[in-house]
Amino acid sequence: MNKVVANADEAVHDIQDGAVIMVGGFGLCGIPENLIRALVKKGVKNLHTISNNVGIDDFGLGLMLAAGQITSHKGSYVGENKLLEEMVLTGRIDLELIPQGTLAERIRAGGAGIPAFFTKTGYGTKIAEGKEVHEFDGERYVMERGLVADLSIVHAYKGDTEGNLVYRKTARNFNPPMATAGKVTVAEVEYLVQPGEIDPDHVITPGIFVQRLIHVPGAKKHIEQRTVRKRA
Repeated sequence: MNKVVANADEAVHDIQDGAVIMVGGFGLCGIPENLIRALVKKGVKNLHTISNNVGIDDFGLGLMLAAGQITSHKGSYVGENKLLEEMVLTGRIDLELIPQGTLAERIRAGGAGIPAFFTKTGYGTKIAEGKEVHEFDGERYVMERGLVADLSIVHAYKGDTEGNLVYRKTARNFNPPMATAGKVTVAEVEYLVQPGEIDPDHVITPGIFVQRLIHVPGAKKHIEQRTVRKRA
């Protein structure tokens, strides 16, 4: 089952307006930048994105934001995007801020077929407004819903043609759970190998979760905030 397609444009050719899209990565680390650019080129609108953050003003999801493609966003960090701040303050985008651990678990739950779960995080705060609260063992817990997407786009270090994926270091962030929570999952991989070349013990996302792959050799490692110390 060779799941490799020719390019990013082909990988997202059937995505429609109004789709819910999960985008892997943390900051600029491990983001599927080629698939993001393909979505910008395609021009789909009224998208509902789920990602840890919304890129920066001129890169990552920030490109889709600038193109006016995103109607709503669920995420946990928005501090590096001035355009997003402006859009939120002027009511041009619906933003739901979610505690980072809760966001990760909502995605994991969606991928595992779990419709909802309870967490103590956010009880007694604005986060819990309008949500069910139950008591367990004398403690109050907030019910959170699992998240699923029409499309999940992820970035992996290595993948075989059957869709088995390996992530590298910090890029193993939101990519693995998102890969399981998409009705369609598309991965861009830096190194493409043949079936059997990845040790089964090293596979993080089994190929059954992945529908399409693109090969992106020589991917650039972007640094969101470069901090260096002065030389002695």
